[in-house]
Formats: sequence, structure tokens, C-alpha cells
Amino acid sequence: MRQWQGKRYWLIGATEGLGLALARQISAAGAEVVLSARSASGLQRAVAQMPGKAQAVALDVADAAAVTAAAAEIGAVDGVVFLAGVYWPMAAQNCDAEKLEAMCDVNFTGCARVIGAVLPAMVQRGNGHLVLTGSLSGFRGLPGAIGYAASKAGVMRLAECLYADLRGSGVTVQLANPGFIRTRLTEKNDFAMPFLMEPERAAREIFELMQTDRFRRNFPTLFSWLFRAANILPDWAYYRIFAPK
Repeated sequence: MRQWQGKRYWLIGATEGLGLALARQISAAGAEVVLSARSASGLQRAVAQMPGKAQAVALDVADAAAVTAAAAEIGAVDGVVFLAGVYWPMAAQNCDAEKLEAMCDVNFTGCARVIGAVLPAMVQRGNGHLVLTGSLSGFRGLPGAIGYAASKAGVMRLAECLYADLRGSGVTVQLANPGFIRTRLTEKNDFAMPFLMEPERAAREIFELMQTDRFRRNFPTLFSWLFRAANILPDWAYYRIFAPK
């Protein structure tokens, strides 16, 4: 069981939905939370909902200089949880270059920027906690997801590489791969979303992972089996099952 009292956690993407729900749980457990997102007004509303000590630092993770400045302003933290993300459903036939780049730049490269800003200090002191948010959609390519699935696959591989390098270093790396969560982003979907979760339930899944020494949690469990099994299917079978609509 992780000790939260006296700890300081930086959550990026924490003004609504999953990020806000998880921030409340971490704050209720006794940790000080630093909340970041692009919206200054949204951050102030989020901070007001925290049961414990909290502060807001506005941040656009697509801006490398802003990430460096925010990390310097916040200072030493015990843990970082990266939840920032943008999403548009997008098939290759309807590629929007600007939105495609935004999904890659925020979801994956933004995560890499934050890791680059905080990891050296954690490694130097031999202590820290990194939690990255992937997605079940990142296990294998899907129709209509050329930006989101690809960017989340990048986050998942990044987490795996970090874990491979940092085991035994004192820096804990964890990866949460959720399915569909009811948020402003998933409201854009015009298809059925099996096992749709409320943000609070998804936040409990991640918080429970953070309480353990396990590297990864894929959830909901039953839904995750489909995506994990897809990795062993030959291409001809997989792409017949996941045919474009």
C-alpha cells in the first residue's frame, strides 16, 4: 500500500473527466496535488474541488518551453500522472492533417516532454512515481483511429521502455490502459461503446493500480481481453474482424 501523506503529485490533464476524478482521489488520500491543463479557469474550478492541499499551474503540453517552465515552477514532486489528451475520430480517407498532428503532439509527444522534464531529477535522487495513460485502442491498429490509437500506442511503448530501464532504480513506472470513458471526448463518437465507464469508476481503477507495485492495468477486464487477444491474430483474420465501417 502506497503512503500518500506528505507526498506531492503533479497531474497533467486534470480539469475534468478522468483526470479530475483521479485528482480528487489522490487528494483525499492525503497527497498534495498540483493540477495542470490549458484552461486557467478550469484549473481554478478543479482546485476548488480538492479535499486537500492543491495548486494550479496552467500548461499546454504541446509547447516545449512551457513544459520546461512549468516543471521549474512546480519544483520537486514525488509523482507525475499524465492524463492530457485530445481526440477526434478519424479514418485515413478523411485525414485532417492539423487534427492528426495535434493528437500525436499532445497525447504522445506531450507526454514525452513532461517525462523529459521530471525524470532526470527522479533518477538522480533514486525515487519517484510515473503513471502514464495509454488506451485499449493502442494494442493494435483500428479503423477510424489513425491519430488517437497511434498516439496511445506510442505512450504505451514509452511506458514499457521506461519500466524496462528503471526497474530497481527507485523510480516506479505504471501504465493504465482504459477502454471507453464517458467524457467530452467520447461524446464525439457516433458508434456503440461497449463497457462504457463513468470517470469515477475509471479513476478508481487507476488509483488501485497506483496502490500496488504492478506495472500495468488494462480495464475493463472483459473488454481488455478482446484487445489483448487481437495481438496474436494473423493479419488476415484481424483486419477482417476489424473492417472499416
